[in-house]
Amino acid sequence: MMKVLKMVSAMDLVAWRGLVFVFILQFVFACQIIFPPLVSALDGNPIDAAELFERASHSIQMKRYSEAINDLNAALEAEPSLSEAYWSRASVLRYLCRYEESEKSYRKYLEMKPGNSVVEKELSQLHQAQSALDTAINLFESGNYTTKALDFIDKVVLVFSPACSQAKLLKVKLLLASKDYSGVILETGNMLKEDEDDLEALLLRGRAYYYLADHDVATRHYQKGLRLDPEHGELKKAYFGLKNLLKKTKSAEDNEKKGKLRVAVEDYKAALALDPNHHAYNVHLHFGLCKLLVKLGRGKDALNACTEALTIDEEHAEALVQRGEAKLLVEDWEGAVADIKLAAEKSPQDMSIRQTLMKAEKALKLSQRKDWYKILGVSKTASVSEIKRAYKKLALQWHPDKNVDNREEAENKFREIAAAYEILGDEEKRTKYDHGEDVEEGMNMGGGGGFNPFGASGFSSGGGGFTFRFEGGFPGGGFRM
Repeated sequence: MMKVLKMVSAMDLVAWRGLVFVFILQFVFACQIIFPPLVSALDGNPIDAAELFERASHSIQMKRYSEAINDLNAALEAEPSLSEAYWSRASVLRYLCRYEESEKSYRKYLEMKPGNSVVEKELSQLHQAQSALDTAINLFESGNYTTKALDFIDKVVLVFSPACSQAKLLKVKLLLASKDYSGVILETGNMLKEDEDDLEALLLRGRAYYYLADHDVATRHYQKGLRLDPEHGELKKAYFGLKNLLKKTKSAEDNEKKGKLRVAVEDYKAALALDPNHHAYNVHLHFGLCKLLVKLGRGKDALNACTEALTIDEEHAEALVQRGEAKLLVEDWEGAVADIKLAAEKSPQDMSIRQTLMKAEKALKLSQRKDWYKILGVSKTASVSEIKRAYKKLALQWHPDKNVDNREEAENKFREIAAAYEILGDEEKRTKYDHGEDVEEGMNMGGGGGFNPFGASGFSSGGGGFTFRFEGGFPGGGFRM
C-alpha cells in the first residue's frame, strides 16, 4: 500500500513540474514578443546591439519612426559606443521635427566622429528647418496667410523634416485660411491615411467641405470626430454651428412657401449672420432674400441683396434677373435692361428671361417719353374734369403774353401743357398712352414739326397779343390777351 502511495505521489510531482515548465515556456514566448532585449538577458545571451540597429534601419525604411527610435535607444543602451546609432537617431528625430533631441544626438556623434561633413550638413539643415518652422508659426499667428508662410513649410521644413506632423497641420491651417479648400482636402486625406482617427485632420477636412457647401460630407467628418471625442470643443462648435445654419435656412424656405414672406426675410437675415464668410452657401441665402424683397416691393433692399449674391458669383444669371427687377422698382430703367440683357446672354434658351427683358425694355422706353400727367400736375387716376382744371390753370400761368421777361421759356412750357391736354383730354389717346403705345407721333409740337398750340387749332395772334381758342369751349369761357 505504501509503495502505491509513493508511486502516486511521484506521478503528481512530475505532473506539477510539467505544468510549471509549460507556464515558464509560455511566459518566455510572450516576453520574446513584448520585451525581446529582456528575454535575451534572461536567457543569458547579451543584447545584440547590431541586430537592434539593423531592425531600426528596417523600421526607418518602412517609416515606422517610433519603433525605430525605441530600437535605437535600446541599441545605444546596450552599446553606447555605437556611433552610427546616434546618427540614425538624430536623423529620425529631425524627420519628426523633434529638433532639440535631434541636435543632442548629432552633437554626440560629432564628439565621437568629429569632422564628418555629411553629419555637419544635416545639423545645418536641422537649424534651417527649425528656423523656418518658427517663422511660419509666427506668420500664421499674426494673421499673415500669404504664400510666404507656406513656402517656409513646403520648401524648407517638410524637405528636411518630412514626417513633421506639426508642420503638416500648420500647412493645412494655412491652406484653409487662404481658402484653398481642395488643397486642405488633399493634405488631410494623406494625414488620415497615416492615422484615420486624427481629430485635427477630421476637423479641418470637415471645415473644407463646409466652406465648399458640401454640408453632408462635412457633417460626417464632424460626427466621426465627436464619436472619438464627444467633448472636443472645436468639433462641437463646428457641428452644431452647421446644424443651426441648416435649421435657419429650412425655416426661411418653409415660411416662404407658406406665404409668410416677412418672417422668411428675417430668417434669411439670421442665417446670413451666422457665418458671413461662408460665401459658397451665402450666395444661395442672398439670392433667396433678394427674391423675397422683390416680391415685397422693397426695391432698394432687394437691390442690395442681389448685389451681394453677384459679388460672390458674378455668373449667377437668376440673381442678375432679380437685380433687374429690383432696379425696375427703384426706376433705374437702363440698369434693369443691362442686368437682364446680360442674364439673357448667359442663358439664351431661357424664355422667361427673354420675357422679363421685353418688360424692362418697354419700361425703359416709357421712361424716355414725356410724363404728361406730371406736366399737368395730376395723378394717373385723375378725372377728365381734374385734367381740364389743371390745364386751364397752367395755360393761364404760362401764357406767353403774361411772361414777357421769359417769353421763350413760357412758349416751351405752353407747348408742353397744350400737348399734355391734347393726349390726356382725349379718352382714346389717354388709354393708348396708359398702355404704353406711342400716341405722340404725328402731333404738331411746333418748331421742327409736332404739335403747335400757336397754330390754327389753338391760338391766333392779333396785334400785340395771342388769342386763345379752346375747341368746344374752354372751361370758364374763352379769353383774349
